[in-house]
Amino acid sequence: MFGAVWLCSTMSSTATQSTNEITLKGSTAIVTEFFGYSINSILYQRGIYPPDTFKRVQEYGLAMMVTEDPGLQEYLGKILSQVSEWLQGGEVQKLVIVVSGAESGETLERWTFNVETDRRVVSKEDTQPKVKDVKVIKAEIQAIIRQITGSVSFLPLLQEMCTFDLLVYTDAEAAVPTSWEESDPKYITNSEEVRLRSFTTQVHKVEGMVSYRADDEDDI
Repeated sequence: MFGAVWLCSTMSSTATQSTNEITLKGSTAIVTEFFGYSINSILYQRGIYPPDTFKRVQEYGLAMMVTEDPGLQEYLGKILSQVSEWLQGGEVQKLVIVVSGAESGETLERWTFNVETDRRVVSKEDTQPKVKDVKVIKAEIQAIIRQITGSVSFLPLLQEMCTFDLLVYTDAEAAVPTSWEESDPKYITNSEEVRLRSFTTQVHKVEGMVSYRADDEDDI
C-alpha cells in the first residue's frame, strides 16, 4: 500500500526527562516525535487536510496543530512506529513527505529530512550516553517548526487539491514489513530548494529541506 525508498503514534516524551544524558532509545523517541509533529504541521500549513480536522496542542514552546482525523492518525501511527524501529537500528537515511496533485499526479513539493546516526552508539562500540541539554534540542526543533509554519510566505500556492505520501530511505539490509512497497523517489522536475535548520541529539542529526516546482517562465 504505502511504503530502499519505502512508502507505506508519535512517541511519548520518555526521552525528555530531567537528565541531559541522551541514549539511543531516548534519541529515537525525540526524532520520532519530531517527525510526527513536522508531518502534521506540513499537512496543516499546506492545506492537504481541512483545517477543522486539526486541534491545537502545546509542544516545543509553540502552538502546534495535530490531526484529529481517525484514519490519518492510524496511518501516521503505523508509519512512525516502524520509523522508530528503524531509527533504533540506525537504518534510516531520510524521511520525505511528498505532496502531489490529486488529479495530475505531479509532485509539487518534497519535504526532506536527512538523518545521520552515530553508528558507534548503535553497534554499542560507544557505550557512554551522549550529553546535551534537552532544552537546547527543543529550541533547535522549535526553529525548524517555525520555518515550516512560515513556509506559506515563500512556497507557491497549491492550485489543485493535493495528496501526500511518506517515503522512508533505509539501509539495504533493513527488514521491511510486507505492507510496505518499494517506491520511486518522486522527484520534481525543474525544482527550487530551501534549506531548513537542523537539530542533533548527539546520537541522531536531522537536517531539513523543502523543494518545490519552480514557475515556468512560459506560464507567466
